Amino acid sequence: MTEQQRLELEAAAFRRLVAHLDSRKDVQNIDLMNLSGFCRNCLSKWYKAAADEKQIDISLDDAREVVYGMPYSEWKTLYQKEASAEQQAAFAKEQKHD
Repeated sequence: MTEQQRLELEAAAFRRLVAHLDSRKDVQNIDLMNLSGFCRNCLSKWYKAAADEKQIDISLDDAREVVYGMPYSEWKTLYQKEASAEQQAAFAKEQKHD
């Protein structure tokens, strides 16, 4: 496999992950964090960090828009629910292990 092919496959996998997350707006970020240790916000930050490494000018808001498919504030208004006490407790427990 060439370097270009590897990059194209990685880009396709990223686009598929973003599309999958977009199709599962019912899955809250806190659920993702509690189950997998990352969420849409993490993915946005990783995207921004990769841009910074390549000296590509992109804001965190722009990176979030790539991942969320809309401005983050809009996504929060439309889809984010208040975390339950159980979700918050699980999140707090995991944070103590890091």
